[in-house]
Amino acid sequence: MNIEILLWLIPLPPLLAFFIIMLFSRGNKVFADVVSIGAMVGTWVLSLIVLFTALGIGGSELGKHPIESSIEWLPIGEMLSTGEAAPEPAEGTEEGREIPANAVTEEGFRMGVILDPLNTVLIFFVPLTATMIFIYASGYMGTGHYWTLVLEGEDHHDADQHDEDHDVEAHHDDHGHHTVVDDAGRTIAHTDATKWKARFMGIISLFAGGMLLLTMADNLLLLFMGWEIMGLCSYLLIGFWNDRIYPNEPGRITPPFAGIKAFMTTRAADVVMLIGIAWLYSVTGTLSYREILYNEEVLHALEAMAFPANPLLAPLGLSIGGAIALLLFTGTVGKSAQFPLHTWLPDAMEGPTPVSAMIHAATMVSAGIYLLLRFFPLISLGWGHGVEGFPLQMQIIAGVGAFTALFAATIAIAQNDIKKVLAYSTISQLGFMVAAVGIGAYIAAAFHLMTHAVFKALLFMGSGSVIHAVEHGAEHAEHHGHHLPIDFDPQDMRNMGGLLTRLPITAWTFIIGGAALSGFPFITAGFWSKDEILLDAWHEAPIVFWVLAIAAFLTAFYTARQIAMTFLGEPRTVAAEEAGPTGFRMEFPLIVLAVGAVLLGYIGVHPEMPVFGPIFSPDPEGSPFKLFVGKTLLESPELLALEAPSVITSIIVALGGLAVGLLVYGLRPLQSPDSTDPLKRLLGPVHTLLANKYYMDELYDAVFVRPAQAIAVFIFLVLDRGIIDNLIHSIARFTEWVGFRNKDFDTEIINGFGDRFARSVAQTGQQLKYSQTGRIQQYLVVVATGVILLFGVFLYTIFLR
Repeated sequence: MNIEILLWLIPLPPLLAFFIIMLFSRGNKVFADVVSIGAMVGTWVLSLIVLFTALGIGGSELGKHPIESSIEWLPIGEMLSTGEAAPEPAEGTEEGREIPANAVTEEGFRMGVILDPLNTVLIFFVPLTATMIFIYASGYMGTGHYWTLVLEGEDHHDADQHDEDHDVEAHHDDHGHHTVVDDAGRTIAHTDATKWKARFMGIISLFAGGMLLLTMADNLLLLFMGWEIMGLCSYLLIGFWNDRIYPNEPGRITPPFAGIKAFMTTRAADVVMLIGIAWLYSVTGTLSYREILYNEEVLHALEAMAFPANPLLAPLGLSIGGAIALLLFTGTVGKSAQFPLHTWLPDAMEGPTPVSAMIHAATMVSAGIYLLLRFFPLISLGWGHGVEGFPLQMQIIAGVGAFTALFAATIAIAQNDIKKVLAYSTISQLGFMVAAVGIGAYIAAAFHLMTHAVFKALLFMGSGSVIHAVEHGAEHAEHHGHHLPIDFDPQDMRNMGGLLTRLPITAWTFIIGGAALSGFPFITAGFWSKDEILLDAWHEAPIVFWVLAIAAFLTAFYTARQIAMTFLGEPRTVAAEEAGPTGFRMEFPLIVLAVGAVLLGYIGVHPEMPVFGPIFSPDPEGSPFKLFVGKTLLESPELLALEAPSVITSIIVALGGLAVGLLVYGLRPLQSPDSTDPLKRLLGPVHTLLANKYYMDELYDAVFVRPAQAIAVFIFLVLDRGIIDNLIHSIARFTEWVGFRNKDFDTEIINGFGDRFARSVAQTGQQLKYSQTGRIQQYLVVVATGVILLFGVFLYTIFLR
């Protein structure tokens, strides 16, 4: 089979599934499940064929001669013929370098697909994790309910009683549906969480299709299209339960507002990214990866053109290429939730758990790191080749990544929502990858991207399985006569405990995923990938090394805390006590991904690692992963020597964090949901600061949201109502006056003359009718009289005049 055709086909099945489900499912859940899962499995099969083909070709050959296929998409005419002088370089160009003419010759935009070592990695893990998530979603979205507002005028009440256990006014409608009035005075009722499942499976198929389109793209424009498809889908899926509210918590963010927050935050970053894309095109005349990133003349020219020309800013040493790289990096800051645009990702947990898994593992946030890896040749302009230190753009990227890794990890240790702990964990781990790119650790960043996608998908689906089980446990408890408060939160780890024996498959796979996230030494994929990042940081940036080491310790600590609060000890609520296994469709993907969370790391073992190196990486040039992916670049990264302090630190922070977490929360587990968190007793007001996420949401609300709302209200009242509305109303009133005057003219003049003439004719006729007697003798007399008169006039005129 022609491999180029397969590259085009990989994104196609989920995209087609979206249209088929939306057009023909008519809400049929089984049909939607079959179409979406079947499409994703088809994509996975195609991806495996392409993967084995790529492995057969080898990284070296595939890096030099990637498999490509493209078509002309938008003819725009020949911009610059070959051999014609290129545009003058910006002031400050060194050695008179120019963009080569053949780089800017372009007869139009071409859209195409590419297969090289880098996107081969994504072709492996994106379809794998997406397929598992789809299977999982078919079970997760099949049951459940949530609270929604009962609109005024809807009849849900036929009985009035006071439920002392709920401390709310409780009712039942004609169908037996439970409705209550919460502390905020809102009448609320349970609604079926599965009612839009078919639509959900359709949108999540589009989500996967957008990521695959981005993965296969051979140019930045097509990548941006896939990028924006995912932005739209994230908005639709985060806000999927758009009528959901939380009892007794009127101030809590709800899914539709979380979706808007995610959409607006990432759009702000995408605008800056789009400026970078336009600037890159204006300079090079193309957006093709191969024509920019693998053309040394173009790269040297981008490096040589200084930016800016302002003498006050010139000492920064930022080239045009570096400035463009920072604009593109802003897109990653938004999409991969890096500080300061990180606040949307924790609130994205308002969406169903399969959405969380897709965002955090298979699609959204992975796309931001992929963008950095793809444009690493542009980002690293000015680095290496005997130059000491990092260029400004790499310093900024490394600084943002390292800070975000530590910043998010400190917040995660104080969260009680099982999904939000993982959300801040994702932000932190993405910070590891961003920092790795910033210090030139290209291979380590790509390796951690792959392993993190697998174990983070496992953890999110595991958390969803726990939530699902606790929700059903709450329902069973209600049926058995127990009364839970209406604001009972099945995602709060304080309401769990003792689930190890009740959810054995979920628990043990979650523990495996948690061990991988913590970097448990030697037996988890997370250890090998995180250790590579720390090794590079040890060699290249000691400050980044110690910041990431502290973040790694906190990662292990909050992971142990999460495991202990969720699975160890005794159940702290009847809902946890009644929880049970969640079924094959939700547990099978956990088992598959748990295997990957253990085994995937062995393809990236450092050759010098005792015992493991000779077994898994016999080539002294590097691990199989490095030897394959490294060939994506013009120059394969050199293998750094394994340093004992780095490895020992990696082991200590992982085991130390796990040990401290288990000592604090495992040996003396919380006894009830109201028990004081040991960390809160230790940290005091600092814990409050961390639990409230450094009040970043409140800060942004005060600095950006409220002023924007105030400006909007001002514009509405002054410009819209005061000026525009008044102007329009004045025009309307003048037009109305003209209309009425026209009506008066028409009524009094036109119609008046006609009406008066008609009335005169009518009156004349009324008077003349009496002369019509119907007697012929009288008519003859009148005729004879008339004839005599006429004859007399005739005689007078002829003879007497």
